Amino acid sequence: MRGGRLVIKPFCTTVIPTIGRDSLARAVESVLVQALPDAAFEIVVVNDSGRPLPPADWQHAPCVRLLHTRCRERSVARNTGAAVAHGRYLHFLDDDDWLLPGALARFWQAAQSQTADWLYSGFQFVDGDGRILEDNPVDESGNVLVRLLAGEWLPLQASLIRSDAFWAVGGFDPALTMFEDNDLARQIGLRGEMQAIPGLAAAIVRDKSATTSDYSLLQTAHHQSREKLLNQAGTFTRLRASASARPVRPAYWQGRITSAYVNSALGNGRQGRWLRAAGRLLSGLGNVPLAGRGALTADFWRGALRPHQTQGFFRQDGVA
Repeated sequence: MRGGRLVIKPFCTTVIPTIGRDSLARAVESVLVQALPDAAFEIVVVNDSGRPLPPADWQHAPCVRLLHTRCRERSVARNTGAAVAHGRYLHFLDDDDWLLPGALARFWQAAQSQTADWLYSGFQFVDGDGRILEDNPVDESGNVLVRLLAGEWLPLQASLIRSDAFWAVGGFDPALTMFEDNDLARQIGLRGEMQAIPGLAAAIVRDKSATTSDYSLLQTAHHQSREKLLNQAGTFTRLRASASARPVRPAYWQGRITSAYVNSALGNGRQGRWLRAAGRLLSGLGNVPLAGRGALTADFWRGALRPHQTQGFFRQDGVA
């Protein structure tokens, strides 16, 4: 209630952190033109550039709010925007990417019958001039934790996340300067389900010359996030359930679990964390007999002997 009046939460809040790129207006406008009533969504732009943004028409839209975080980096900027959001779902859009027409309407329709914590749709990779490089349709739903552990990516730009699920895991981890989006998916995937929504939702610019990300830090952040996940109770059981439920090559994914735990054991051993290394090794090797007849297949050992590194986005064949 607000002033004696019932306030209905909007369906979603789009949070757009920005460093002041010229493309910001395109990103905001792509949300403003979505085919939903104005009251069904809101936009929070978080200016992390450290300087005022130039005047723009979108700043006067009644469903847009502008906040300032002053060079705190994207995890803090996104968390700040999420903290003031009213939407039942959170959508995170980078300032150089954009939503495709009809995306929010498809998400809204799907949400009427879905209880998943994370809704995701397909996306397009585009170049710096907006030319389509590749379409990436949706893949699978449910418990996808084993694929998230393998380093696969569910793009935020094409995802809606339940706000209560987002805050249940503490939002984005500011300690990660890279891989923070994958880490969020892992944390939510440990506790909840993902749901694939047919169609394409976002255009994502693939232009490393214009990115602010330091990709040299990616593998380190991937491993930090892996350790964070493996340290939590229930992870091993949920990973095994995720691998067993795979529609394609479940033995391979059981092998990926062994790979993750053995690689974690080696990493912890190199750092002198002998007790943790021993625990990881026991879990990894213990997964071999638990895999049953699958452990006798070449597929299992392809997964088990594969290096544990980032894999890119979800792929339709189910094997990155």
